[in-house]
Amino acid sequence: MNARLIDGKAIANVVRTEVAANVACAGFTPGLAVVLVGDDPASAVYVRTKDKAARDAGIEARTIRLPANADEIDVVGAVRKLNQDPTVDGILVQMPLPKHINALVVIEAVDPAKDVDGFHPLNVGLLTEGRPALVPCTPRGVMKLLEVAGIGVSGARTIVLGRSSIVGRPMASLLLAANATVTIAHSRTRNLPAECRRADIVVAAVGRAEMVRADWIRTGATIIDVGINRLPDGRLTGDAAFAECAQVAGAITPVPGGVGPMTVACLLENTLAAALRRRSP
Repeated sequence: MNARLIDGKAIANVVRTEVAANVACAGFTPGLAVVLVGDDPASAVYVRTKDKAARDAGIEARTIRLPANADEIDVVGAVRKLNQDPTVDGILVQMPLPKHINALVVIEAVDPAKDVDGFHPLNVGLLTEGRPALVPCTPRGVMKLLEVAGIGVSGARTIVLGRSSIVGRPMASLLLAANATVTIAHSRTRNLPAECRRADIVVAAVGRAEMVRADWIRTGATIIDVGINRLPDGRLTGDAAFAECAQVAGAITPVPGGVGPMTVACLLENTLAAALRRRSP
């Protein structure tokens, strides 16, 4: 492997330690509430991981569990109750929700000041305008990885593969705010490999295992792999073919151990930030 490995786990540990130190000095205990609907195994694992990380950082964490057959009114009601709870600073609704529930309706029910996922339309709009907002955790984590790894963003040609509201679109907004030249690519993009070869930084967030190949990558470019996919043999892999891309790239994140740990770390940062804002004069 020629590429430098960007160790998201190590960087996330530093962020979590900083959050814990700041919480200890805050003079109060921030509160994080997670709403979990149904019994999806992957969602349950994610919630347990977030809960432990929060408690390790000194944040009071609780999980509101609703059955899979809960209706939209029940979920919205649970969210609104948390909006009114003064001990709760951050609210996270674990996705995906059961298909009979409109996720947009639930997201819009969250108090924007407690929206630690950064998904509420108000926070999305502020981010798009480059104004202070609670930023989605994964894109925020990517920006921290680039910063700590010393990857220059200002003036760089970047391409974001994927246009989801969770990663792709907010990622592009953050890169633009950092003065990058940004291309957003998607399923209708023509000659995608050629577009990728123009980029200094490739952020892959499409959810397709090993889609990005070595011949898509410009020599020395940085690959930030947001994807996490399970192969038929049980192995986890990203959206980039790691072994071959690492022979061409200058720096690359692994999967697992790259962006994933940063998402959780940035959730803790968002929770503390929301708590401080709610208590500011």
